[in-house]
Amino acid sequence: MNRIQDAFKNKKAFIAYLMAGDPNLADSAKHILTAQEAGADLIEIGIPFSDPIAEGEVIQASSARAISAGTRLDGVFEMVASIKEQMRIPMVFMTYLNPVFVYGYDRFFAKCAEVGICGVIIPDLPFEEQGEAKVAAERHQIEIVTLVAPTSEKRVIQIAQSAEGFIYLVSSMGVTGVRNEITTDLSAIVSEIRKYTDIPIAIGFGIGVPKQVEYYSAIADGVIVGSAIVRIIGEHGKNAKQAVYEYIQSMKQGLVL
Repeated sequence: MNRIQDAFKNKKAFIAYLMAGDPNLADSAKHILTAQEAGADLIEIGIPFSDPIAEGEVIQASSARAISAGTRLDGVFEMVASIKEQMRIPMVFMTYLNPVFVYGYDRFFAKCAEVGICGVIIPDLPFEEQGEAKVAAERHQIEIVTLVAPTSEKRVIQIAQSAEGFIYLVSSMGVTGVRNEITTDLSAIVSEIRKYTDIPIAIGFGIGVPKQVEYYSAIADGVIVGSAIVRIIGEHGKNAKQAVYEYIQSMKQGLVL
């Protein structure tokens, strides 16, 4: 299994987010492979959910399309398993707590390990309440990636000292989505985190153009791009391969190595 740390080994990482099942599971598998070929260093695979509270309208619409196409959690596992042997880079899930809890912590993380998932991001799982999930995840060598938000000042020490995989630094308050301007002093937050850990830090929420990749990869160890990729897939559907490839290549070129 590829590990999260492989994405950051001696380089800055470009992390691509794609929704499983959009426009359908077969094509989302192809898009994940396309993202890898275009130069992504790590893939976040979204698990569609009916109430994605951290997502903006683009990813909400993507989740709705995936659910309408019949995507369910077992199908997502099957899709990931189908490309496992072709993947040379790490894969992590981005999901909400409800699907994990309903599926069963131990069963969920065991299945993650089986299909080649090495980490899970659960944005609605508070850091202080990770205990039960983390025990099950550790049993199957799955890392739980913790988010740090601009409002996390008082908890940065705790989060940093127990972080696994990488720290997902949320660029702005609010939900996911491309932003023309990010005003948060992310450099100061990165400096604060670095006092307590040397684990990689990747910045996400709002990054959509190469200039932003260049700027934020100079501050952190990686950047996360989701809504812009998901929008391309929403526009092109089954025919998104070339557009996804060209977009990720253009963004990857912005990395400050």
